[in-house]
Amino acid sequence: MLNVTLICVGKMKERFFEDAFAEYRKRLGAYCRLELVELPEQRLPDEPSDRELAAALEREADEIEKRIPAGAALVALCVEGRQMSSPDFAALIGTWQAAGRSRVCFVVGGSCGLAERVKRRADVRLSFSEMTFPHHLFRVMLAEQLYRAFRILAGGKYHK
Repeated sequence: MLNVTLICVGKMKERFFEDAFAEYRKRLGAYCRLELVELPEQRLPDEPSDRELAAALEREADEIEKRIPAGAALVALCVEGRQMSSPDFAALIGTWQAAGRSRVCFVVGGSCGLAERVKRRADVRLSFSEMTFPHHLFRVMLAEQLYRAFRILAGGKYHK
């Protein structure tokens, strides 16, 4: 069974997002072992300088890199990443499974994104859209797309 780790910068606070995520986490239990790692977002002033922003992203990157499982395929979620269809996303996961990868790690940055070094380290840079989403909503969307991908791989009808 595939081990999937979600490393997310920022703590989920809204109950309705927590409930939605919990539902998909429960559904995913049939297909993978899902681990959620929440990291604190660095505090910044209202109008941070480029230097302050870069330093905060580097501190977040330090914590992210400590928690990436050894040998995991790494996916960085970022706006400049590649967009793909749900069947293509499922095929990507299926490719890793067929190659014997036992771990996949998805990294979702905070409101200021991800440090460039995390994105460079990633096997895949993935974007769901050019639009911006609240990070907590995006976590639910990622869990739903993971569930959809596993259903597609299992030959289910969920994706239609």
